[in-house]
Amino acid sequence: MTYIPHTKEETKEMLDAIGVASIEELFKDIDPGLRAKSFNIPKGQSESEVIRHMQELASKNATYLTNFIGAGFYDHYIPAAVDAIAGRSEFYTAYTPYQSESSQGWLQSIYEYQSAICELMQLDYANASLYDGGTALYEAAMMAIRVTGRNKIIMDSGVSLIYRTMLYTYTSNLNIEFVETPVVHGQSSREEIYKHLDEKTAAVIVQNPNFFGAIDDHSDVIKKAHSLGVLAIMSAYPLSLGLLKTPGEMDVDIATGEGQSLGIPLSFGGPYLGFMACKKDFIRKMPGRIVGATTDKDKKRGFVLTLQAREQHIRRERATSNICSNEALCALRASVYVSLLGKEGMVDVAKLNHRKSEFAKDILGRISGVEVKRSSPTFNEFTLVLNKNTDVVVQKMIDKGFAAGFPLGRFYKGMNHYLLVAVTEKRTKEEIEKFAETLEKVLCD
Repeated sequence: MTYIPHTKEETKEMLDAIGVASIEELFKDIDPGLRAKSFNIPKGQSESEVIRHMQELASKNATYLTNFIGAGFYDHYIPAAVDAIAGRSEFYTAYTPYQSESSQGWLQSIYEYQSAICELMQLDYANASLYDGGTALYEAAMMAIRVTGRNKIIMDSGVSLIYRTMLYTYTSNLNIEFVETPVVHGQSSREEIYKHLDEKTAAVIVQNPNFFGAIDDHSDVIKKAHSLGVLAIMSAYPLSLGLLKTPGEMDVDIATGEGQSLGIPLSFGGPYLGFMACKKDFIRKMPGRIVGATTDKDKKRGFVLTLQAREQHIRRERATSNICSNEALCALRASVYVSLLGKEGMVDVAKLNHRKSEFAKDILGRISGVEVKRSSPTFNEFTLVLNKNTDVVVQKMIDKGFAAGFPLGRFYKGMNHYLLVAVTEKRTKEEIEKFAETLEKVLCD
């Protein structure tokens, strides 16, 4: 760097204060192979040269693949109106609506988003959104600890490993006891959950559908948890709720999830949207901010930031979270998407996902060397067991124009022959049949 404002003496004083010998020691937890070797940036190029270079890089992406990958992020159809509305300059130039008198449009859009999430989850309140599904689940766990004053979390292993890893990472320096319970025949093990439930437990965390695509009704688990003063947290797939029992119907206390399926493109991994909803009793422990509706002195309707419990607004030690900036543009896309589909449209899309998935299960199950796991009902995602290593199969399928699914062996030991397949409303009958035909040839080679 050409300019560093601190003198050597000031740097030494700061390092001494935190008990570190050198600046280099601050980076010791980062693998040396991941650190920048240098910051020698090449000379600038002309506009045409930069465009050509970017086009060459983009051409390396296999954008032609027919997508059967899910694992928490799904290739759903996004109506053109979502882009048209979210792309209006009134929205994309705004950031945080601190001054309500000049931010009524943004505040109303967030209010409508909150209302949509409450309707979907059938819970009382939703906040103004979070980074993504994983951080939303972490926030819910911390919220349960604040509410109960307890420090034990029981988590079903059917919860996405991505989310579980994020939760463990964020809490690595906190005094929290985690207990993971197994999945049995695709569903949560009641016996194991009940064995660990006690008066020290803050929350039970489940996911529906779970990472393997299995549907479960956790009402019995939640009833048992409540009898011991334990909160129930559920990570939900929002688009599935056009068909499945909602968190609210199961008496869940806090519902979270990834909102990418609500009008947000895959975009190579983000930006995405974390949503959170809860019962009224817990609203003051909810992280982030909540937009409320009110009236001004002339009795005209208006919108304001009602609760702001984040570190920018109150003393950081009293803040509910230090990572809870909301994803307003993504939340806008979600509310536009839900509004365009409406209640009946959400049901129709959910049914399409389920029916096409069932068709795919039926046709894939006829292939020699393929077993469809049918121990639990599924929504639009299911698990296959193949007669070959799935990493090898997936690579061969890419060469033939298909993103065939997620190889579970990358996350779970002993599952090198397991493939997680997702089918959305975008997949046609012809695509599914061609996928099955191609998979059969690959398995026979």
